[in-house]
Amino acid sequence: MQMNILAMRAARNRKSLLFLSAFVLVAFVLPLLIAPYQVFQWTLIASYAVALLGLNLLMGYSEQISLGHGAFYAIGAYVSGILIDHYGVPYIWTIPAAAGVGMAFGFLFGLPTVKLENLYLALATFGLAVAVPQLLKYKAFEDWTGGVEGITISKPEVPFGLPITQDQWLYYVSLVVALLMFALAHNLLRGRIGRAIVAARDHPVAASAMGVNVVVLKALTFGVSAMYVAVAGALSTITVQYVSPDSFAMFLSITLLVGVVVGGLGTLSGALFGAVLIGFLPNFAEQISKSAPGAVYGLLLIAFLFVMPSGIAGGLKILLSRVFKTDSKHSAIPNQETK
Repeated sequence: MQMNILAMRAARNRKSLLFLSAFVLVAFVLPLLIAPYQVFQWTLIASYAVALLGLNLLMGYSEQISLGHGAFYAIGAYVSGILIDHYGVPYIWTIPAAAGVGMAFGFLFGLPTVKLENLYLALATFGLAVAVPQLLKYKAFEDWTGGVEGITISKPEVPFGLPITQDQWLYYVSLVVALLMFALAHNLLRGRIGRAIVAARDHPVAASAMGVNVVVLKALTFGVSAMYVAVAGALSTITVQYVSPDSFAMFLSITLLVGVVVGGLGTLSGALFGAVLIGFLPNFAEQISKSAPGAVYGLLLIAFLFVMPSGIAGGLKILLSRVFKTDSKHSAIPNQETK
């Protein structure tokens, strides 16, 4: 029995590795085959995927509700914009700087607020999302943030004389960063910290009895989640070459929430599916109805949730299990992605 389980697990790992290799190959070839504007779209989707991955770590694995991660997206975006515009820091180095600042802000905000639960935590994060765009317009910070006008930066040059365009270079930078962030999340969740996060979520009293400081762990999870979203914000600034307070209104936080829920809570692949959805669904809705794109967008979201209540990742898993006639209930292989 044990040998069969190991054989099934090895087969599954081989299939996952094959699928991942094919995905990475397609992702690297993609910008060479599509139009410049489509390259720009996919570059933004890579940054959205990183943001959704961070929010999924918080909501899907730690079950802490956040309606304010757009604020950390703004923090990362402004850290990158300020360092490039005011201090001439190379574009690439602003990404780890945004990660550090985002994690610090996330941890400091999370330490007192993670003691709140459910709707109270959601309300606290909602307040953060409302406050940050207004603070970015505050006169005392105008010299750094540019006030309501924001910050404009130039597009980075392609290094080393590579035979690609600037847009393609930005795409590859975003893709590599996204792959690294996904690999980091995968290793984090499979290790001791990931098991502690799930234990603190499911059985906080038992986890505390085993020596886990639940409050600090949840605050660190909040900080790591904010770090991911800040990295995404930095990538978006480098891609768009512009950042302003109005870009980070409350709707951004709602959009991230939509992406993580429809993509699939508690799954790494759900972040990618959600990013594609929030990247293309608004344009698709506008093509269907130019007079009422918001209504079409809302109806499509409702349809997604009715057809795939566990998100796109969960729905595809059920579909594939039916196609290949496997019974997930009786499988002895634990799902490493879902909670």
